[in-house]
Amino acid sequence: MNMKIPQPHYRCPLGKLQPQTTDLNAIKEAGWREQHILVVNETDDRLDFIEREIVRRIGERLYGRTHHE
Repeated sequence: MNMKIPQPHYRCPLGKLQPQTTDLNAIKEAGWREQHILVVNETDDRLDFIEREIVRRIGERLYGRTHHE
């Protein structure tokens, strides 16, 4: 008779400390859909020139100019 003895699965407690990649676009999308919070980079390639300029102007109006300017 060949019985299989179940082997315990050992997990190192340090495994919880391993960095996990975060899907930032999914977080941004959820923020927009659930809270109506828009997070956008003014250099996003999906935006045309006018949209990037609008984002930049809104950012400057609400938070001032960036430090590198």
